[in-house]
Amino acid sequence: MFSLKPLRAFALLPVIAACSDAVSPSSPDLTAASALGAGGRAVANVRMMDACDPATFAGVPGGCQRHGGVTFDQFISQVSRLGRAPAWQFAPGDLYLHEGDEYMATNVGGEVHTFTEVEEFGGGIVQPLNDLLGLTTVAPECQTLGQSDFVAPGQSTPADEPEEIGDEHYQCCIHPWMRMTVHVRER
Repeated sequence: MFSLKPLRAFALLPVIAACSDAVSPSSPDLTAASALGAGGRAVANVRMMDACDPATFAGVPGGCQRHGGVTFDQFISQVSRLGRAPAWQFAPGDLYLHEGDEYMATNVGGEVHTFTEVEEFGGGIVQPLNDLLGLTTVAPECQTLGQSDFVAPGQSTPADEPEEIGDEHYQCCIHPWMRMTVHVRER
């Protein structure tokens, strides 16, 4: 049987923070623009979502500010059984852009996340979650994160333009099942 005690130790990581009531995980996907970029172009927004319960995520630095949600034990159970916690996700799951379009990721959940471009999807920086998921290889990009790579609740990544035509993969380096592909096509 897997003990939750070692997993609670990951709560001491400075990369996980308080929860908020910003958006419910059942809210519709936001694929429309939410801001204007350079030249007045629309910026597509990806939402980083989660749901934490204030009483049971209390060991997480900053606590949890939600009114209800997924308890810590439910979170662990979901990750163990499903290979993910469904409320912890990027929305939409895939983003379709044209060359030159801009996009950004906004944390509408309550915990800190990353929106990290990776060559290939892999494990993250929280080893107990990798263990629950059977992920033996950490995505190399997750091993070189800087402080600015962590997106706190209510914050957004800077608007960015895809580097090239094709597919780009992104994942949360804390919750590695949070994954999406940005599909970039010619204009």
